[in-house]
This record gives sequence, C-alpha cells and structure tokens, in this order.
Amino acid sequence: MSFKINDLFSVAGKVVLVTGGSRGLGEMFARAYVENGARVYISSRKAEACEALARELSAHGTCLPLPADLSEMSEIERIAEELGKRETRLDVLVNNAGASWGAPLESFPESGWDKVMDLNVKSVFFTTQKLLPLLKAAASEDNWARVINIGSIEGLHVSHDLDSPSYSASKAAVIHLTRVLAHKMAASHIAVNAIAPGYFPSKMTAGIEAEFGDNIRAMTPMHRFGRATDMAGVALYLSSAASAYVTGAVIPVDGGLATTA
Repeated sequence: MSFKINDLFSVAGKVVLVTGGSRGLGEMFARAYVENGARVYISSRKAEACEALARELSAHGTCLPLPADLSEMSEIERIAEELGKRETRLDVLVNNAGASWGAPLESFPESGWDKVMDLNVKSVFFTTQKLLPLLKAAASEDNWARVINIGSIEGLHVSHDLDSPSYSASKAAVIHLTRVLAHKMAASHIAVNAIAPGYFPSKMTAGIEAEFGDNIRAMTPMHRFGRATDMAGVALYLSSAASAYVTGAVIPVDGGLATTA
C-alpha cells in the first residue's frame, strides 16, 4: 500500500475511451488522461474534429481517434467491435457524449425530446453494455475497471433560467442509471460513478454564458465558471486507486451552485 500521490492517482498504462471526446468536457478528460500516461481513444460524431484533436494530443502521449455517432445503435456496436480489434481490455470508459435542446414548454418538440434522451441516456446504457466484455477483461479484485458517466447539476436541481426539460430529465436519468449500474456491475469488479458538472466554457454553454453568465457567477459560491483542471482532477481521481472504494457516487463539480444555492 502506498500513500504517494504518484501511486494513488496514477492512470499510466490504462486504456481509456472518452465519448464526445473531441471538444468541451470530453477534450478536458482526454487531455488529463493523455498527459498522465494513459492510452486514450476519443470518439465523436465529427470525424475531422476527432482526428484533429487526436493528432494534437499525440504530441503529449497516446491519443487515437475512433469517430462514431453514438445516437445510433449500429454505431455503438461498431465502436465496441472496432475497439475490441485494437485492445484486449478497457480500463476506463467515460460516457460523455451528449446533447441539449432549448425551447419553451408550450412548444417543445418531440424531435428535441427524443434526440436528447437517445444520446444522453440510451447511448450511455448501451455503450456500457456493448463494452462490458472489454471492461470485464480489465477488471480484477485488486484493480477494478471504471465507468464514469457525465451527468449535470441540471439533473440535481431545477434551473430557473433554462428551458431544457429533456436535458434536465436526461441527466437525472443518467445519475440514477449510474447507481443501478454500480449495483449490477460490482460483481464483475467494475466501479460506476458519475460527475455532475456545473457551468464550464464549451460550445454547449456559450449561449448560457452570454445571456446568464453574470447571474450564474453571482449565485455560485466560488463566483466563477469551471476550468479544465477542475474537471481533470475529478476524472483522474475516479479512474485511479485513490477512488478504489467508491462506486455509485455522484460528484458535483460546480463551485457549490447546485448544492448550496
């Protein structure tokens, strides 16, 4: 047993897949793993963006593109098959791919509901299911494999500013699904946890920043948006020996907004 930081928080040599990994939070996760010695695959719907970031991050370690549209079951099956051809195990799966849709309650469309629910919830379950053989291959009693689902504080509280009911409902579903999977997968030595991010600069939150940024910062006890290092720290924790006795947990990373406001 070692209490040294380099041992407790090490992800060196681990095989990691980050879905939605070409930008935003996914890019933050990918950078953290690559710079700390993991072999990282990033997936996103846009192949060019996926390949461009993989080339950039490869200057700091090992990053490989695996583009796929995970809103389609055939693509989920394909990415699992492709990864299985390249690797014998998967130590860490980060289910980050997601979408949002904003519209007033009275006019919210069925298409917006279905798009968000399919990608944010259905794909999380089936991506985990299809990659289960590789996760089991990585897992042992002394070194559990990890699944990290990306929820949101919108699944923990009710926002007064945003008109995105399908997004909030989908992230609440991801949080509870995390607990269900943690219970089911523990017998296979796979830990399943969730991160519930607050507001981080990204393409998805650009409109929120422009319209509500000052109000959000004022309500947040830490009075700022999140930074890439904030997300990197919790991802490394949940992927390493430091969290060896943690499963079914949901960690808000939001400056205190959802938990205190």
